[in-house]
Parts: sequence; structure tokens; C-alpha cells
Amino acid sequence: MTVNRVMDKGRCAEIFERIRRATDLRDVEVSVRGGRSSLTRFANNAITQNVSEEGYEISVRVQMGGRTARATTNLLDDESLRRVVQQAEALARVQEQDPELLPMLTVAEQGSVPELNRYCEETATMGAGERAEQVAAMVAVAHRHGLNAAGIYSSGEEFEALFNSHGVERWHRQTMAEASVTMQAADSSGWQKQNYTTAKRLDARALAETAAEKALRSAAPVELPPGKYTVILEPSAVVDLIGFLAHDFSGLALLEQRSCLNGRLGTKLFGENISIVDDVSHADQTGPAFDGEGVARNGLTLVENGVVREVAMARGTAARVSESNLASKLIGARPTGHGFSLPNENGESATNIVFKVAPGDAKTVEEMIARTERGLLITRFWYIREVDAYEKILTGMTRDGTFLVENGKVGKGIRNFRFNQSVIQMLQHVLDLGQPVRAAGEEAFDMVAPPMRVEGFQFMETTRF
Repeated sequence: MTVNRVMDKGRCAEIFERIRRATDLRDVEVSVRGGRSSLTRFANNAITQNVSEEGYEISVRVQMGGRTARATTNLLDDESLRRVVQQAEALARVQEQDPELLPMLTVAEQGSVPELNRYCEETATMGAGERAEQVAAMVAVAHRHGLNAAGIYSSGEEFEALFNSHGVERWHRQTMAEASVTMQAADSSGWQKQNYTTAKRLDARALAETAAEKALRSAAPVELPPGKYTVILEPSAVVDLIGFLAHDFSGLALLEQRSCLNGRLGTKLFGENISIVDDVSHADQTGPAFDGEGVARNGLTLVENGVVREVAMARGTAARVSESNLASKLIGARPTGHGFSLPNENGESATNIVFKVAPGDAKTVEEMIARTERGLLITRFWYIREVDAYEKILTGMTRDGTFLVENGKVGKGIRNFRFNQSVIQMLQHVLDLGQPVRAAGEEAFDMVAPPMRVEGFQFMETTRF
């Protein structure tokens, strides 16, 4: 099968040069993003949809006299590129001057990035027939157990290139394959989801078997009273809660008094067993090793043995922090390579979250269950909303596999609960942590997170299913 290749770095560089020739401005930044993605959807044990798309976006930022603006296009002809530059220039001229706007990034400031191999040729060229085979494997599990399966299998490749007129050049490409499956019975369900940069690691059949086991085991669910329970959270459940905390590790959020870490830097906010880093180089992470301006993405120690240490900072944020009283509370006010493309209102965020657990301290889920006299085993949460931004109180519901644990064994499935829980308090009461793994949820970005056993998790009411 012959597959047309998406853009390479050379083609992106050629687009940048065409844009440079279309303007007299000295400060021009161009990002080119795009790729190809394909998805096979199934429901009622049959494929219902197969779609594939390929697209590109050229985004141009100009800077002049303390003003900056951006314009985008998905057209590649000379006239469209000339027009998008003119649009960016016109927008910049009507902006108010920003006294805190830094000069455009230079080569001397950009830093070096690690070589990250996140591209798999077989995944990039995966066709509809191969995805259908993976779906067939998941549906076969459903048929064998008398269940109804629904979900997706997707594959694709993407790239991101960034150039500016001061010599900065950045390039990243990666592939991704993802499977999600829900197994439904008369009064119960089970779910699993996973993705990797190579389809070789993605075992769709195993995901389906686990989802089917959860659906069968949780049949005829019983109702328990609301209250505080010891819970064993599988990694997907952990990811969707921690996602609401990750964006608070931002220097700009601290400066603007909208972070839950305000007044808590350098304090022991979480339990002694909680250590979290931001590590783009981790083997189970994804994404480019540079930020929206081209700054190399540095590793961060966000939490060390429960103590809040570092936060993400874009270039502009670091300059502002260095002139504020926050500088003495952080380990250096420096750009960390976590900024978003300018202009933006959000500054930066930690996006490559990795929990650190010493191998000797990690417990398996089975060990956590065995150590629990009475509690709940939770597959995942859904429909999560923030109730209190500073205390990070969240509300949401359990779903697709919630079980009673008694006397160290998994018992009956239970009716789902609505919870009201502070993530900060949750991380103060973690009894056990498992080995961190790449985990995907539905409410947050993917992380390298462990299963965890937590004491005193607050449930407010029971659902009807």
C-alpha cells in the first residue's frame, strides 16, 4: 500500500522562507502543525464509522514596537501565505503596546532539546483493514461473554515545526494509536482505554477482556450508603482527578492569584509519599521537547515528598516572577519551556506529569485490595466539575466498574456514587501507591500515574445505575 507522506521539516522550512519574503518585519515566528488521523468506531458489536483526515495549519506571529499578533491559515499557496502575514501585521498595529512583551526568542536563549523517538512507521501507515482487525478482536470478546461492545480504535501521525527570524528552528513528529472499549450488560458495564506512540504496545484484546470482566463482575449492583470510604483508584481514575491540579503549577497563575498553590509554595501540602515531576523525556510521555516559543522543555520537580517545589514558567512569566516576591519562594525564576504560543492569557502549564514511586514501595492493585478491610475499587470517574478552585474540591461520578471490597477481596458491583472530594486532601491521605504507568482518562490529558489506595474519600449520594 502506498501512503502519501505528511510534511517533513524541509517542507516546513520552505514555507517559513516564503513567509519571510512576504514581509519587511524583522520579528516573525511561524509554526506549522498538522498530520493525519484515522478512526474506526464501533457500537452494538459492529463497526459503525470509519473516518480519516489530513490537515495543516500555518500560524504566523509578528512583533513590532512592543506589539504582537498572530494569524492562521490552512492554505499553502503564495497568495494565502502573503495574506496571512498581512493579517498578522494589521492585527499587531491595532494592539496596545505591552511593556512586558519580551523580544522574540534567539538561538542563544532557546536551549538544547533531547532526541525523542516517538515515531513508528507501522503506526503511521496503519490502514482501515488493520484497525478493523483490532476492533474484531474486541468484539469477539464481547460475543464470547454475551456482552455489547462499543468504542474506538484510532491511529495517526502528527508533526509540529517552529521557526523564527532570529534563527530558532524546532521540529517534532510522533505517531499515536489508541483504543477505548465499553462492555455493556443488562445492568452493568466495564471500560478500558489506552494509547501509545506505537501500536505494537497497544493490546486491544486485553483491554476488551478487562472491560468484559468488569461488566460481568458488576452485574446486579447493590446499593451502599453515601459516606467516607477507603478507595482503590485505578490509574485512569487518578489521571482524571490530578488533571484538575496540574494547571495550577503555573507561574502566571500564581502571579494572578488563581492557583491553589498561592501561599503554599515550599510547604508540605501533600503526603510524604507524593512526589511528582514534569518530564518530557520519560519513555511513556508524548509531545515535543519545546514550548510555544521554541524554548527547550526542562524537567521540573513539582512535588517532592509532599512539598511543593517548582512550577512551570514561560519566558514572559519568568521575567515577571523575577521582579516579584515569588522569586524567593521558587527555585529560580527561569523559563522552563512550558509556555503556550503567544499571545495567550494562560501563560504555561505542566503537561508531562509523571508520578515518582520507588520500586520497593510500589504495591500492586491486588496487594492494595488484600490490605483493605472495607472499601471500594474504582475503575474511572466521569462528568467531573470543579466546586472550589483553591481547595480543589471536585464533584463527579464513578462509572463502568465500581466494586465493594471486603476483607481483602473484591465483592459485588455497587451502584455508582457521586463524590465531593478535595484533590489536595486526597493526596494527604494516600495509603499505598502502585507502579506508575501511562494512563488515559476521559476528563484530563494523559499522564504516567499509579493506582493508589486512599483513606476517607467522600461520596455524597448514590445514582440509579
